[in-house]
Amino acid sequence: MPSSRAVSSPPSVDIRRFREPQRLVSYFGLNPRVRQSGLGLAQYGRISKHGRFPCRAMLVEAAWAAAKAPGPLRAFFLCIRNKRGHQVAAVAVARKLAVLVWHLLTKEQDYFWARPALVAAKQRQLALKAGAPGERGVGRRGSAYAYNVKELRNSEKAAAENAERAYELMVRTSPSTRPRSFAT
Repeated sequence: MPSSRAVSSPPSVDIRRFREPQRLVSYFGLNPRVRQSGLGLAQYGRISKHGRFPCRAMLVEAAWAAAKAPGPLRAFFLCIRNKRGHQVAAVAVARKLAVLVWHLLTKEQDYFWARPALVAAKQRQLALKAGAPGERGVGRRGSAYAYNVKELRNSEKAAAENAERAYELMVRTSPSTRPRSFAT
């Protein structure tokens, strides 16, 4: 017997509502707490967690997946993990994903380091699960077939690994962006 309780859908959020990526990060509760009084130095703490818990949880789960796949996000995860631990690194990648989502949606662009064959295969699997008709026996190959070609799949993976190494090199050679402490 179906329940009489109505199922509410999550509220849709228009990305233009957020003028800058930091506002979206704050909406998800991934921004650090800041304690400061007067002209004293600001002290940054853990994330505020003031925001949408389900969205924050999904971003952290996506961060764990991004940490396993080759690419710049994995290099970022490894860099933070070596300094602060894996939990902090996952939340840092989740924050970076929120910023990345804001930029991609506002500029209406695709992610540069996406693997096209893998994306096409995942979209086709999702379409089939949603009820799209199968195309067996038609005699033509769809866009998702490219993921079955081992050379193409390996070349896309190699490009993502090169991006990961380039990010690691950039981080190693760039000066620290940590704020200087002033002696009083």
